[in-house]
Amino acid sequence: MSSLPLAGLGRYSDFGLLLARVIVGVVLFAHGYQKLFDVGVANFGDAFLAPLGVPLPGLAAWIVALVEFVGGLALILGLLSRVVALLATIDLVVEILLVTLPVGLIAPIGGGPGAELNLALIAGLLVILLVGPGRYSVDAGLTGGDPGVRVRPG
Repeated sequence: MSSLPLAGLGRYSDFGLLLARVIVGVVLFAHGYQKLFDVGVANFGDAFLAPLGVPLPGLAAWIVALVEFVGGLALILGLLSRVVALLATIDLVVEILLVTLPVGLIAPIGGGPGAELNLALIAGLLVILLVGPGRYSVDAGLTGGDPGVRVRPG
């Protein structure tokens, strides 16, 4: 397969992991910021989580907001990347089950959020969880440059 025109791109795998971390991290950070500072955590818990039947909606709201805000920032930096990827994946799976599953994969116009964004974010998070954060991360600096599975250059 090394004769394929794009096979040599494997040497950029650490850069690809950096891009995945930053893109997913920015989206999570923005959603966490919105919950913390725009909507407000108490309002998020009372107006959104409580009607869904989420137990302890006030506590759940803080957990979700902090996983997204702090976790998004940590992913951007590449700090505790696998732990954050696992926690954010759990957060998004719960959101799919409680919020987007009744709507479906793609949201109808004016019909609330579909699961497509959550699934795309989960895909990026699973790459980080399973492969690691890559060389360009705080995690790599803390572990002596071995932040996860190395992809063999093509």
